[in-house]
Amino acid sequence: MPMSHSTPTSDVENLVDLLRFRAQFQPDHEAYTFLLDGETNSLSLTYAELDTRARAIGGLLREHAVPGARAVLLYTPGLEYIAAFFGCLYAGIVAVPAYPPQLNWRTSRLTTIVADAQATLALTTRQMLAGMDRWLAQAPELRQLHWLATDDLPTAAPECDTPQLNGAALAFLQYTSGSTSAPKGVMLTHTNLLHNQQLIRDAFGHTPASRGVIWLPPYHDMGLIGGILQGLYAGFPITLMSPVAFLQRPLRWLEAITRYGATSSGGPNFAYDLCARKITPDQCAALDLSTWEVAFSGAEPVRAETLDRFAATFAPHGFRREAFYPCYGLAEATLIVSGGTRTAPPIIRTFDAEALTQHRAVEAAETPAQTRALVGCGQVLGDQRIVIVDPQRRTRCQPDEIGEIWVAGPSVAQGYWRRDEATLQTFKARLADTDDGPYLRTGDLGIVQNGELFITGRLKDMLIIRGRNHYPQDIELTVEQSHPALRPSAGAAFAVEIDGEEHLFVVQEVERQHRKTDLSLVIAAIRRAVAEQHDVQVYGVVLIKPGSIPKTSSGKIQRHACRSSVLDDTLAILARSVLDERSAEQTPGASFVAPRTPAEERVAEVWAEVLGLERVGVDDHFFELGGDSLLAAQLIARLHERVGVDLPLRALFEHPTVAGLAAQIDEAERSDDPIVPDAAGAAHSDLVPLSYAQQQMWLLDQLEPDTAAYTIPLAVRLRGPLDEAALRAAFQ
Repeated sequence: MPMSHSTPTSDVENLVDLLRFRAQFQPDHEAYTFLLDGETNSLSLTYAELDTRARAIGGLLREHAVPGARAVLLYTPGLEYIAAFFGCLYAGIVAVPAYPPQLNWRTSRLTTIVADAQATLALTTRQMLAGMDRWLAQAPELRQLHWLATDDLPTAAPECDTPQLNGAALAFLQYTSGSTSAPKGVMLTHTNLLHNQQLIRDAFGHTPASRGVIWLPPYHDMGLIGGILQGLYAGFPITLMSPVAFLQRPLRWLEAITRYGATSSGGPNFAYDLCARKITPDQCAALDLSTWEVAFSGAEPVRAETLDRFAATFAPHGFRREAFYPCYGLAEATLIVSGGTRTAPPIIRTFDAEALTQHRAVEAAETPAQTRALVGCGQVLGDQRIVIVDPQRRTRCQPDEIGEIWVAGPSVAQGYWRRDEATLQTFKARLADTDDGPYLRTGDLGIVQNGELFITGRLKDMLIIRGRNHYPQDIELTVEQSHPALRPSAGAAFAVEIDGEEHLFVVQEVERQHRKTDLSLVIAAIRRAVAEQHDVQVYGVVLIKPGSIPKTSSGKIQRHACRSSVLDDTLAILARSVLDERSAEQTPGASFVAPRTPAEERVAEVWAEVLGLERVGVDDHFFELGGDSLLAAQLIARLHERVGVDLPLRALFEHPTVAGLAAQIDEAERSDDPIVPDAAGAAHSDLVPLSYAQQQMWLLDQLEPDTAAYTIPLAVRLRGPLDEAALRAAFQ
């Protein structure tokens, strides 16, 4: 049967055939657009251009490795990442997407992934290679890799001879976030990916008329599989932006949906919460969200209050509550497992909180102090199966009994790379009484009622204190709501054994603007709220600096790492209170020294605004005061707006005090060139008539990787370097 020009059929056995299909029948159709500045400045690829570029990269890879070898992908978000990913597929090389290392970042996750995958190649860009020595010094073991820059190929590069690929061929290794253990490589075949793509397309109702906007990182399942690959599978264009561009200014996400008429977009719960809290009514005036048909929410617990707040905030601008699409999935199942019904509002049910601690789901009247609202994650999709299992007995749970979620179906991955025992335990589970299986053990707890899946927590994170079960998510929500000084979604609850008995500890970040609050009152409020709502004693409370709680690369709280840090006393503590110990508020930092020069005054003023502080001294350290990468990006952007000087983000990492950063501004202002010089010190004053964003495009080949990653997302040109005349002509 011939293929439709809009929808591939079962004749497509792998992702290579899928891209070739698009390139043959829709060569000039826009595939991907990347927003360089998160707004209007962009570069695009058609299906034919992507196919050509992937073939060239595949040819380069086949010169250095045989099919089946592993290549780690180290790119900032952008079109070059997409081209390299497909280049690996065309060469039969197993791609290993990973976060690119940055100066002053810990490289332990990357070195662990490289060693586990037994990677022999590292694919990146010229910009990365130019500054490689700076961060390879932190991880010399990475020098054993063969490093290749994929953006430095001539237009007429030789194409690869793609090996025969069937559906069972390994496509790439999707490394888990490592929230409770070391990252593990999930083995995904072409069949896994195509099956999950079909589930997403059918569930979301995607057609070639759809349009997507994605800011999620391409290194994880939701950004890569749910964003980049889904657009290719269903044949509709995807507009991409850097995650940092979204975090710097959440409005950019909704502006892009408005500008491009997006029908499909989404992210974790925190993204919706961030928009509802940070976007002002004045900023909403030009928004039109009426085209948004599928606002998917997954990757972390979906909270009813977040859905309510977002819908109420943006309903006047065309957003419909029915667009919300809560869904459930995990890397081990490729991506999606269950999802809601399009055009229907999310299903929210209220359960008795006490019964939930006893592993029972009992619907209850809406009394906030005694109940818990759960958002349904839809029904199991397609030909997959879900069973709710008692994790100890390994038998099916009763209809009202909460248990572990087990999944079976063609989307379930093949196992963990080089981890036979873990694969057997996680991917080959069978019911004890019927031998039904194999199933994937998700480690998530939940219940199915009338076909709707409700997630209640994580099996490994369950707390058992004095014979009672407690969900850490419940306690964490109570803690963050107990006092206005506490930061939402930035706490961890866990048990610590003391003298043979389990005790509850809480680690919680404090909001920046409440650093002057009497933290003893905050601790008292936490203890009171948890005792009243959960009937459990908080033995230890540790209040820490904002942005410092251990998280995975995808933003999930690492409860086990928090526990270890408490025991090792390695957290950035503001105040600590443990029963039978003295409670002390710690306020480290140098003595206050007022700004002395105009540049120091300007930097200190902006610095204080970004961090929410009353005053900042010249010797204060940005990251000791609670700064993080997001605030660093915001600080650099605000300095550009206020002072008119363009600094790379690395300037703040290398000069993290007010005095140090002010000195960099003084140096830039003394220069005749308003553009940051490249690594070789070359000036580009002849480009002054161009806009700031256009100047950044010109300097893509010279910028350090951390500058490109945060000041603007790196999107490397795909047809060779532009000369000045071509650059100017492009913006006439």
